[in-house]
Amino acid sequence: MKKFFVLSFLVTLLFSCSVDDNGVDFSFEILPIESVDIPDEFTLGAIYPITVTYERPTSCHLFRDFYYLKENNERTVAVVNTVFEENDCEDLTDEMLTATFDFQVTSNGSYIFKFWQGKDDSDEDIFLEIEVPVTN
Repeated sequence: MKKFFVLSFLVTLLFSCSVDDNGVDFSFEILPIESVDIPDEFTLGAIYPITVTYERPTSCHLFRDFYYLKENNERTVAVVNTVFEENDCEDLTDEMLTATFDFQVTSNGSYIFKFWQGKDDSDEDIFLEIEVPVTN
């Protein structure tokens, strides 16, 4: 009898799951950073909030996460948005948003932050580079 109930449960579970697409199309887009609020210096072992400001181009753009690449003492940072592919997206002008991440200071010396600001006419990446020294 138990086998029958387990088998019935598994069959019900299998057929109750849907693999249909819910019709929501989206993509990810990296947006340029306009400005950064970052301390002038760090203390070893401390954690600091770093806030970036970026422009939201349409009502279908929503903050997703940060692109964050760590190479030795360099940190490359960009804002990643989810873009929902909908017909009723509104173009926005001058809608500036902020996003913050916490940075933990784990080594001496200086950190070099490279905040992505888009591409130039030659399709080369442009970065706002900020060097922050670490004090003991």
